[in-house]
Amino acid sequence: MDYSVTSLDGKSAGKVALSDAIFGLEPRADILQRMVRYQLLKRQAGTHDVKNRSEISRTGKKFVRKKGSGGARHGSRRSNIFRGGGRAFGPTPRSHAIELPKRVRALALKHALSSKAKAGDLIILDKAELKDAKTAVLKAAFGKVEIANALIVDGAELNQNFALAARNIPLVDVLPVQGINVYDILRRSKLVLTKAALEALEARFA
Repeated sequence: MDYSVTSLDGKSAGKVALSDAIFGLEPRADILQRMVRYQLLKRQAGTHDVKNRSEISRTGKKFVRKKGSGGARHGSRRSNIFRGGGRAFGPTPRSHAIELPKRVRALALKHALSSKAKAGDLIILDKAELKDAKTAVLKAAFGKVEIANALIVDGAELNQNFALAARNIPLVDVLPVQGINVYDILRRSKLVLTKAALEALEARFA
C-alpha cells in the first residue's frame, strides 16, 4: 500500500510503498499480549532474596527442656516461627524469563507495526536530522507534524543532534532500528519511522 512521507517541517516528501506482509496484517491481541509479557518478564532483575534458616546467625542449641516445661520441644532459634529466625519459602534469586519461539516474536513485531498502520498512527519521515541539538527547535518541528506522544525509529545510526534534542521532550522515545520492539511501539500513541528504518525493516523480514 502507498503511504505519504512527510518532512520535519510538515511538508510532503512524496510517497512510499509499504509491504502488506509487514504493515497489512490484521492485528491479533493474543500475539501482542504474549510478546509484551515475554519482554516485561525478561527485563525483571530477579535479584530479590531473603535469608532462610540456614543463613541466619543464631544459636542452634536446644533452649528449652524436652520434658517438664509445659511448652513445645523447641530446638533451634533459627526456626522461622521465632522473631529473628529465617524466612520460610521466601524469594531467592531467579530468572523470570519465559520461552517464546523466534517466529512468534517476529510475527508479534509485524502485528504491532500493522496495528499502528491500520489505526492511522504511523508517520513516515524522510529524515530525522537536526543541524543543532536544540530541544526548542525540535519541539516546534514536532508541532508541525503532530508528534506529541511517539516512538521515533531511525536507521542503524541515530543523528546525534536529533537524539540529544529529543531526550528532553517527555513522551518521546528515539531508537535505532535494531532496538525496535513491540512494548515500546504499543506504549506510545504514534510510531514514527524514517525511510532508512523502513528499508531496514523490509530487509530484515525479506
